[in-house]
Amino acid sequence: MAFWRSLAFPILTLAATLLLLIHGGHCFYLPGVAPQDFQKGDPLQVKVNKLTSTKTQLPYSYYSLPYCKPEKIVDSAENLGEVLRGDRIENSLYVFKMREPQMCNVACKITLDAKTAKEFKEKIDDEYRVNMILDNLPLVVPIKRLDQDSIVYQLGFHVGLKGQYSGSKEEKYFIHNHLSFTVKYHRDVQTELARIVGFEVKPFSVKHEYEGKWDEKTRLSTCDPHTKHIVINSNTPQEVEENKDIIFTYDVEFQESDVKWASRWDAYLLMSDDQIHWFSIVNSLMIVLFLSGMVAMIMLRTLYRDISKYNELETQEEAQEETGWKLVHGDVFRPPNNSDLLCVYVGTGVQFSGMILVTMLFAILGFLSPSNRGGLMTAMLLLWVFMGIFAGYCSSRLYKMFKGSEWKKIAFRTAIMFPATVSSIFFVLNALIWGQKSSGAVPFGTMFALIFLWFGISVPLVFVGGYVGFKKAAIENPVKTNKIPRQIPEQAWYMNPAFSVLIGGILPFGAVFIELFFILTSIWLNQFYYIFGFLFLVFIILIVTCAEITIVLCYFQLCSEDYLWWWRSYLTSGSSALYLFLYATFYFFTKLEITKLVSGILYFGYMLIASYAFFVVTGTIGFYACFWFTRLIYSSVKID
Repeated sequence: MAFWRSLAFPILTLAATLLLLIHGGHCFYLPGVAPQDFQKGDPLQVKVNKLTSTKTQLPYSYYSLPYCKPEKIVDSAENLGEVLRGDRIENSLYVFKMREPQMCNVACKITLDAKTAKEFKEKIDDEYRVNMILDNLPLVVPIKRLDQDSIVYQLGFHVGLKGQYSGSKEEKYFIHNHLSFTVKYHRDVQTELARIVGFEVKPFSVKHEYEGKWDEKTRLSTCDPHTKHIVINSNTPQEVEENKDIIFTYDVEFQESDVKWASRWDAYLLMSDDQIHWFSIVNSLMIVLFLSGMVAMIMLRTLYRDISKYNELETQEEAQEETGWKLVHGDVFRPPNNSDLLCVYVGTGVQFSGMILVTMLFAILGFLSPSNRGGLMTAMLLLWVFMGIFAGYCSSRLYKMFKGSEWKKIAFRTAIMFPATVSSIFFVLNALIWGQKSSGAVPFGTMFALIFLWFGISVPLVFVGGYVGFKKAAIENPVKTNKIPRQIPEQAWYMNPAFSVLIGGILPFGAVFIELFFILTSIWLNQFYYIFGFLFLVFIILIVTCAEITIVLCYFQLCSEDYLWWWRSYLTSGSSALYLFLYATFYFFTKLEITKLVSGILYFGYMLIASYAFFVVTGTIGFYACFWFTRLIYSSVKID
């Protein structure tokens, strides 16, 4: 069911876009993100989500710990993206009534045995946070910044904390068993209906006390609404020890807010360091301007002079004395070694680039808002699948230009190679997550859905694209290729393929590395990333940088009479993926506190997949830029 809901997402998004185009002046809401109005006294159901930790990166379902459970646990239907993120949204015992404050409500009382005490201690050690949801808003803990008057919000509250009693050096574990909720609402003055615009909590650890025998009507002496005795601190905390009783309680306070429903996510997405993003953009633009200057110099001055000179050569003696890139005109379009593999990689890069561009456009238009949990991942997966048609088309067009005849073989390899590599890494990582009994492990049903998307939709689309691409007339080269390959003269040390490829990747990486820091932080430190405008600008700058650095190095290569540019153009900009992986390694050791081996393997496994994807995207951009450049310059000279 969740799978079909996720398939409906792009269709509904497309319908919403059409509505927007047709009814320009009318408002509409995205499916599942429409506002809900509440009257006074209406029940508010709090849902619980996964337990998360930045130390382990392994999510667990809320009820994996012995928290208070309702009579029947009901799973909310998650979409494909939510399941892959490890979200497990379930109902809870926490039920509020709109605009009716509650004090010292007892959720339940539990007695810890050795096993449950150990589980709580492990989660406190690993700094796990509890996530809850009310009216699609995640629960946050407001924290005042010491250096400023502003408030920052942290997603979820800690399961508990470690500390010592005064005068003792023994470290104890304390659980947050009292939750002081604040529900912020925006009221319509005319109708008295209200909409929820904020959901905050202050967690406390309190050793509750009571007199007599425990039953459902027992009154607590530590938290009693009748005597106005409320919890305001954790001076007498609740220890986590075997055979100890823990009483879970909560307060609910309602606060009227000026924030309107449409702006309720602003507090979550507020970027306090947008200056850094502008610095990132300016830094990237400086790189682009530098490269653009070099390309302009080559194109206008050097090439113009070269082409004029070559076209004015009259005598055979002059023609024999020619030097530079024109000398290799008879070999420059000679198919490279492993041309089939190059076709496959170029097709895969086109598929990925198309997915990224369309995803970013959707995000900029607001279709992938954080309120639509899992929407970003679902959209990316489905767009990847549907972009298969372009992958097949581009790989078979290139294959036909290389005089290939077996287009089905190329289409099959394009459809299988990249997903198979990623899937094998993903299966290994998933097995490790299963071993840890984490909710982040992808269930078999979802695994089947992913395989269906791959073989049922993506592979046939790649074949359709391959068929269409191969049926078109082959791309004609501007110059003829000699039958006997020309010998390449000995190259200077700085034109060594390995050296120039590694140098070529530095600038594209330099254009994106500041933004990369924020993306890694949002993924691995559980923060929201919703500055797709910045990201789109950086992506455009990345495309320009990859294209320009490849053209510059390709020109120098051809001038030194080395015509083996096909693979080198792909690898030159693609090598930026190596720097991305090295930066991810640096980030792991400097910013993350991951200590578990499994968590470390997960991090490097996922970053390896991300670097591989970055390689095919940047490599394809560099390849097409060089392909256009060589065709342009060799079609501009007269060759007998």
